[in-house]
Amino acid sequence: MFLDIHAHLYKYPYPYGYDEQRDSFRLIFPNEEELIEIHDELEIDRAVLLPLVSSEVYLPQSVGELIDICDASDGRFIPFCNIDPRVMENASDAPLGILLEFFKRQGCRGVGEVLPNMEFSDPKLQNLFHHCEHIGMPLLFDLSGCRGYNYGLYDDRGLPQLRKCLERFPDLIFIGHGPAFWAELGTLRKEGDRTGYPDYPIDEEGAVPALLRDHPNLWLDLSAVSGGNAMRRDPAYAVQFLREFSDRTMFGTDICFAGEYDFVLTNFLKQLKQDGSLSAQQFEAIAHGNAERLLGIE
Repeated sequence: MFLDIHAHLYKYPYPYGYDEQRDSFRLIFPNEEELIEIHDELEIDRAVLLPLVSSEVYLPQSVGELIDICDASDGRFIPFCNIDPRVMENASDAPLGILLEFFKRQGCRGVGEVLPNMEFSDPKLQNLFHHCEHIGMPLLFDLSGCRGYNYGLYDDRGLPQLRKCLERFPDLIFIGHGPAFWAELGTLRKEGDRTGYPDYPIDEEGAVPALLRDHPNLWLDLSAVSGGNAMRRDPAYAVQFLREFSDRTMFGTDICFAGEYDFVLTNFLKQLKQDGSLSAQQFEAIAHGNAERLLGIE
């Protein structure tokens, strides 16, 4: 019933903390067996696996590791590749297209999750966008409201840098994700809302719907607390929003810990279909159809 556009899987999960009460490490990201068990429970048939290659927070992961897992999964897992824009010379003219073409020939359908803590306007990121557009691979990014701290591409309030990128690279599909992205579904009551999860209703539409109307190369990833909160904070507006952009919205999970996935939107979307808020066609598009169309899979 669902295709997960945003899944992570580490063959060897690594410690992300220590539980003193249990005297054991807290491991981040599920392994293959754990992810399949979670997906079966949530009625998720297929998933895009996103490698993490930037080191601001997470341990970098081999793209080849995920390609091997996907190749052995009988179609259940679909690989994306990922490239830190600072590789191959740490320069704004690095030949990143060599890597993209190499991974594309091995079956990768897109690029992401791109999340180094760099500004959209950084020349090295602009170089990555250029090569993704040229090779013809969509790019899924995480957006942060912080400079020089944590992970995620940085943009200013109102997302002006993202707008310039959408204009400069009209043939590159950007897939939006992250707290600072989804917080701008509506206007912000205070600056700090960009780094969290606003719990108040949508007072007025924000930068995200405006960008979507102006730029057909912006698509949406509903995953994580950020996407879930954006839909649940104002359900009436969420219905209106999903109806309008049902042709570019994709279901996702972004599950980081095997036992923690409270904000997955499977039941929320099924309820919207059941009560008629979304048509069957709109539901199917969001649940799996849009991702299949974008990635050229059946």
